[in-house]
Amino acid sequence: MKKLFFLGLAADIKHPWRHFFTHGTRKNAVELAGYLGKRYGGEAMLCKNGRSALALALKTYFTPGDAVIVNGFTCYAVYEAVKAAGLKPVFADISKENLNYTVDTLEKAVSDKVTGIIVQNSLGNPVDMQKIEKFAGKHGLIIIEDLAHCAGMSYPDGREVGTVGAAAALSFGKEKSIDAVSGGAVVFRHPKWHTIQVPSKLPKFTDCLRERCYPVFGLWCRRLARVKLGGALMRTLMALRLVERSADNRLDLERRLPYFEAKLALAQLKARGKSSAGPLREFCLVDNRANVLQELRTAGYFFDGFWYECPISPKRYYKKVRFDEAACPVATEVSKQIVNLPTYYSKKDLAAARAIIERHLSAKGGKK
Repeated sequence: MKKLFFLGLAADIKHPWRHFFTHGTRKNAVELAGYLGKRYGGEAMLCKNGRSALALALKTYFTPGDAVIVNGFTCYAVYEAVKAAGLKPVFADISKENLNYTVDTLEKAVSDKVTGIIVQNSLGNPVDMQKIEKFAGKHGLIIIEDLAHCAGMSYPDGREVGTVGAAAALSFGKEKSIDAVSGGAVVFRHPKWHTIQVPSKLPKFTDCLRERCYPVFGLWCRRLARVKLGGALMRTLMALRLVERSADNRLDLERRLPYFEAKLALAQLKARGKSSAGPLREFCLVDNRANVLQELRTAGYFFDGFWYECPISPKRYYKKVRFDEAACPVATEVSKQIVNLPTYYSKKDLAAARAIIERHLSAKGGKK
């Protein structure tokens, strides 16, 4: 029987039952905060999720009504964090080579109202931080680093990501560099952060239950996919609200990180160390993406969960953003062509998928 892969749920948690039974304590949270503070040179605050962490960083260093530059190819969580801080997002167009903005596109986006810039390092492709710093210094902008895709990586000049800006926000969500299914943290490098209330409300029981069960559900779905029942199980779990899509994980500035996720995140951070590893997800630009995805499905793959199918993903939230596609034509074009390789496949398993994708690579440029 043809081997069938199912990627509707995360498969990169290698030990789902260990994740389910992990017991954490307040000591684990204190240790995680201390480790983050020491590693990134500041004081850390643990949060419900990555978007909450980013929102707290923005609320700390900016005044409501300020504008901040955001990568024109990103997720709704970043937009939501900017809005939650009372700020205006200004999107800068990107390069096809690494999905990051350039100094030229930043110059087009900056104005007198812009007071900051969020550095994303898209899919784990690092920006040229020296150039970004020079640009920020020229315009008096505060840099906030978003480490969701790039924790443990380094900039081309050798500095670790997260050690440059006024603050660094981390996400421990599904398929991120540090994957504890949910959670986040922010590291502040300025005394002003003490004006921010530390999230202290207890996590919701239902959220913790979903986050504990998620890797186990993923395991079941992958096994049942071989008899074509994995998709049906996933849809049932979502209908019963036992599985939550990443983009639906609500921003909450008051709830703390569950202790068991603090323990899981700390173990991964220590294991990762300071790494020169490659990007989080490899990407390609293809022609006729719908046909490529169908061909991949026929071959037993499911790539429909790629980042990102529109400039500000996912599609169900795209209209809320009111994204100006004319101002970011490259990001708009890339969003129609991109296929990025999920982290849950081994290199061996990806071989046949690569062969399919390579037959459809776009001649218009981009990483290949």
